[in-house]
Amino acid sequence: MVRLWCGFLVLCLAWPVDAGVAPEFSGRLRVIDGDTFAIGDRRVRLFGVDAPEKKQRCGGAGVPMWQCGAWVTGEVRARYQDQPARCVVLAQDHYGRSVARCFVRGEDLGQTLVRGGLAFAYRNYSMLYVPDERQAASRKAGLHAVGVQSPAEFRRASRKKPVQQVRADGCAIKGNISRTKERIYHMPGQRFYARVSINEARNERWFCTENDAIAAGWRKAKQ
Repeated sequence: MVRLWCGFLVLCLAWPVDAGVAPEFSGRLRVIDGDTFAIGDRRVRLFGVDAPEKKQRCGGAGVPMWQCGAWVTGEVRARYQDQPARCVVLAQDHYGRSVARCFVRGEDLGQTLVRGGLAFAYRNYSMLYVPDERQAASRKAGLHAVGVQSPAEFRRASRKKPVQQVRADGCAIKGNISRTKERIYHMPGQRFYARVSINEARNERWFCTENDAIAAGWRKAKQ
């Protein structure tokens, strides 16, 4: 009970409730994705659950990659599109959506999705559906039957920009300017080469040969 209360408290602090939002409303669901819906002109984000993103792919560990996000959205749409729902608003998120627990045919929709392996417990904000997720995992229900990356991990990976490893003309020596304004060049194969990105707006540059780098005033990285 303490953990559940803490999860709910975090949600309230992160997404303060708009005083103008009605605490409860009803209507027919229009499915946007696995955990986001519309009722009339109101967007609803289900409380405490996290479903794969529409473009998310799952697989790995011997399982071929497949479009799990599109599959989940299709499954939820097939089951709940145009179904009458009652939603209890708990908060408002920074996208302007109502964060709510919704009920269809008297059943908690978030709990049903997690139990069916179509969504995960969103532990960042609540532990409410963790027991349901564990039950689904033990039964290998839905997504738990195949290799799957959590939606949160997928979003983090999607935000990471790949570091360019070679210039378009094939020159691969990276002339980086350190925080102390020291000009250092990194050769392919050196320890930190893959981590270094070149920002030409900061006067960093690429070199084709070590002689070019040295002549321009750069020194070789020690590692």
